[in-house]
Amino acid sequence: MAGNKSAFAELLESVVIAVILATVIRFFLFQPFYIPSGSMEPTLSPGDRIIVNKLTYRFSEPNRGDVIVFKYPLDPQKDYIKRVVAVAGERVEIRNSEVYVNGEAIGEPYLPEGLVFNDFGPVEVPRDSYFVMGDNRNNSQDSRVWGALPEQNVIGKAVLVFWPLGRLGLIR
Repeated sequence: MAGNKSAFAELLESVVIAVILATVIRFFLFQPFYIPSGSMEPTLSPGDRIIVNKLTYRFSEPNRGDVIVFKYPLDPQKDYIKRVVAVAGERVEIRNSEVYVNGEAIGEPYLPEGLVFNDFGPVEVPRDSYFVMGDNRNNSQDSRVWGALPEQNVIGKAVLVFWPLGRLGLIR
């Protein structure tokens, strides 16, 4: 009888440790997310499942070009995903479907060839904020609509598509 108790106690201990580790990993290191819309096409498609690294931005700031997940500023219960186009202190302007930061075209190889989108700005990105846009510029609610993204809303960096398996790969 004593042997069964110790086996049960060991099993219970293993389960508790596994739950604690899974919780720590999910809340502090990596988290899966589901892509519900086409605002990031062609980089991400509706139905993609991705992994977000929540640790990266504890040690560094998001950079231009990073794809990030964040709490939507107008409804923090919703998570959004967009690409960082400019950081605090930079001036953003869109002319002739080209994004300029501080007067220089940034070049965006991840956008579909021939994509045409409206002019915007110029606007300056406030302190502790980011200017974010979807890659599918004509189907994206982003900083052009609701303004700069506050730094405290950033959840993490999108790093990997893990589902569907045919789209498995790093997010660039």
